[in-house]
Amino acid sequence: MGGLAGLVYSSLPTIVFIVVNLTLGLVPAVVVAISAATLIFLWRVRLRDSWRGAMLGLIGVGICAATAYVTGSARAYFLYGIYGSLLYCAIFTVSILVRLPMVGIIWSALAGGGIAWRRNSAIIHRYDIATAAWALIYGGRFTVQSHFYRTGADLWLAIARLAMGWPLGAVGMFITVLTIRRVDQLLAPADPEQIVE
Repeated sequence: MGGLAGLVYSSLPTIVFIVVNLTLGLVPAVVVAISAATLIFLWRVRLRDSWRGAMLGLIGVGICAATAYVTGSARAYFLYGIYGSLLYCAIFTVSILVRLPMVGIIWSALAGGGIAWRRNSAIIHRYDIATAAWALIYGGRFTVQSHFYRTGADLWLAIARLAMGWPLGAVGMFITVLTIRRVDQLLAPADPEQIVE
């Protein structure tokens, strides 16, 4: 949802961490990643971007970097994202099972439309599909990245983190946008000219 700038904001600290860790080692990588996240935070505040989003991004990188530093393992930088993916996969999956799909809840909160759509099974079904897509994306991220983490394939873990980040997110967003457009059509009031008395 942050567009091209959002991709840069979310990817840059990880990219610099990977590159610096491969060339200079763990401690410089931690310092550079936190520095990059701090600069991004200050830039976003200067642009009057979402202060909350900027702070969450900085905190996320801080947690990743601190985990890597404390454990002495560069791959531990990715633990936060790995288990975050597992958590999101579980939340999105459970939301489908309880007939309250997360895509519908999130879109209703963003658009301020309420949850009257819950009375329409066709809309719930469409939100279920979009929510399932995100559950699969998060589940895939967890499965692949946790495998590389457990096997000690640090380079493959870093590649998977980048390759399964915004590219898969773009696929999920595409499915979500299509779903929302279809739901909006279903929720649109009937055209008076098409009503036959």
